[in-house]
Amino acid sequence: MQAPTSNQRKPIKDLTKVFHYTDTMTRMPTRDNDPYEYMAGFGNRFQSEVIPGILPAGQNNPQEPRFGLYTEGLTYSAFTAPRHANFSTYTYRVRPAAAHMTTLAGQAEWAPFPLPNDDEKIDFIDGLHTLGGSGDPNLREGIALYVFMINADMDHRAYCNTDGDFLIVPQLGTLDIQTEMGLLVPATRRTNPRDFLHPVAHIDENLHEDWEIVNKANGRYSVIGQDHSPFDLVAWHGNVVPYKYDLTKFASQNATSIDHTDPSVNCVLTAPSRDPVTPLADFLWFGPRWDVASNTFRPPYFHRNSATEFLACLYGNGLGRSEEFLPGGGSVEVSHTPHGNFSDGYIADGIDQMTIMVESSRSFLFTEYARSGCGTFKNQGPDPELWDALPDKFSAYPNIKKIHSQVKSDEEAWKKQLEAYYDDDWLAERYMDHNKA
Repeated sequence: MQAPTSNQRKPIKDLTKVFHYTDTMTRMPTRDNDPYEYMAGFGNRFQSEVIPGILPAGQNNPQEPRFGLYTEGLTYSAFTAPRHANFSTYTYRVRPAAAHMTTLAGQAEWAPFPLPNDDEKIDFIDGLHTLGGSGDPNLREGIALYVFMINADMDHRAYCNTDGDFLIVPQLGTLDIQTEMGLLVPATRRTNPRDFLHPVAHIDENLHEDWEIVNKANGRYSVIGQDHSPFDLVAWHGNVVPYKYDLTKFASQNATSIDHTDPSVNCVLTAPSRDPVTPLADFLWFGPRWDVASNTFRPPYFHRNSATEFLACLYGNGLGRSEEFLPGGGSVEVSHTPHGNFSDGYIADGIDQMTIMVESSRSFLFTEYARSGCGTFKNQGPDPELWDALPDKFSAYPNIKKIHSQVKSDEEAWKKQLEAYYDDDWLAERYMDHNKA
């Protein structure tokens, strides 16, 4: 039997009866009832724009995006992930996703946490409160956030945390810490190794006194007593040692001729996870900033990150999401929650301020203390100030409706021109006759 020629084949339009898409004998990569346009490929980086020339050339975050648009970044990987594992998109919107009338489930803010009254003495153990976290210390994988408000020494009382490392950032006053390896007075990447300071050996003068040791294991406290000081190390050597770092020694930003500074350059310390390209948590610093180059000062753009971000202002006008983000308070955006508004005070005076951030690849759950017990939780009701501060400047651009209408008209005309090239009869009539002539 002679095989049928291609002229004898008939296209099959019912997609439920084809063996393969090629049975439709179409030149189009989409089905007949699909009215939309697409870009082809998997794992590529694409770009698209409604009006030609809107995408900024040579930079992602211009000081003034065209037509009054807002820059918003979207990340699906850690900022420090290598290029092959880095997934992100920059968008340019009429209004950022952060402009909404109500607070999202993944957002929260706390006014300054209450300090102890003068008539009560609260030490580190009694003044330490868990805000939230993710993971389980029993699995040796996870992170927890705490806040501490204290006004008294720990008198013959010591604290032992076997669940993990402690990163302590004091905000007010002076914190005098006695460790097994020695004494520390903490001060408030691209960091220099010599700026990390470690204690020298020290022992208590009175070694034979009663002590209480409060031990934290698997998130639970237990108390043991002993008749001698736990601070009796006469000598030691090794690299499992507490240390301190003065945040004012951190490098103060850099020039941003193309983009806003990548958040990874603000990273002071990193806690690794089991994923080599995704840290469990980063500890970041945002201090005084002055970008000494033309056209470079840019507040951070609006963004939605795969990471959870917890911010705390130590002093000045910090990077909180509202005008009332005060020193001693905090704010959080859980994974992929849109955010990025910055107070007028921060924009006008980014010099005398210092803000820290704990950024984690985990989504956090928050405790009853964080959501109600502390009395400073602010995650309720609409935020009209945020909405009003993000106007639709695109729609107010001169003749923008006419510009958009002309673009749509041009696109329709171009689409009709392209459709002709998928018609074999049209091609034969137009070009074969022309060649004969």
